[in-house]
Amino acid sequence: MNQDIVEGGWKEISGKIKAKFSKFTEDEIEQLKGNLQELSGKIQKVYGYAKERAEQEYEELKASFNDDAP
Repeated sequence: MNQDIVEGGWKEISGKIKAKFSKFTEDEIEQLKGNLQELSGKIQKVYGYAKERAEQEYEELKASFNDDAP
């Protein structure tokens, strides 16, 4: 996902993160702002998932943004 897209659509992106990963606090989501590469590690830490599972969850979230594209 392009960095400009992440920064430009942060409100939508953060909403999807909140919906999919409800255990994240507002502060945790705000810390990710513009740097979704850290999301996989955050998923692993907060949810206690193995690295592979966290990466899979991250990829599914990224794919959901592509599904919304016109």
